[in-house]
Amino acid sequence: MRHNKKFNHLGRTSAHRDALLSNMACSLIKHKRINTTLAKAKALRKYVEPLLTKAKDDSTASRRVVFSYLQNKEVVTELFRDVAQKIATRPGGYTRIIKTGFRLGDAAQTCFIELVDYDENMLKQKAKKSTKVRRSSKKKAESAPVDEESTSVEEAKAE
Repeated sequence: MRHNKKFNHLGRTSAHRDALLSNMACSLIKHKRINTTLAKAKALRKYVEPLLTKAKDDSTASRRVVFSYLQNKEVVTELFRDVAQKIATRPGGYTRIIKTGFRLGDAAQTCFIELVDYDENMLKQKAKKSTKVRRSSKKKAESAPVDEESTSVEEAKAE
């Protein structure tokens, strides 16, 4: 029985699973967004978010811990230099999973996983929301007499 065994084995041996998640984490940090299946994205989220939290503290010990998971010097450097500065104020939730439908070949549910602070579309929407919409008083003045005229026409018909 598999009581209290929470993580998804993804149909792989532990060494294969570790290599898969390490490579996917490197790709996510390098490209900021990757397309994958939903099961792999959920497993990757549990794998990469503690590493991102560890990257907030730029010390030799934390660099070594992160390198033991990722095994890629360039990605570790980019993580501690660029990504850590962007996520410094965020208390958690560094990744976002957005479902994109089903794959044609095997009907697996696909999605893309991305780093939250690097999504340009969401940043543009925040900028648009901050602008206030002001309405001119002319539209209000024009609409009021129209209502009065229509009510007077209705009253004349009623009489």
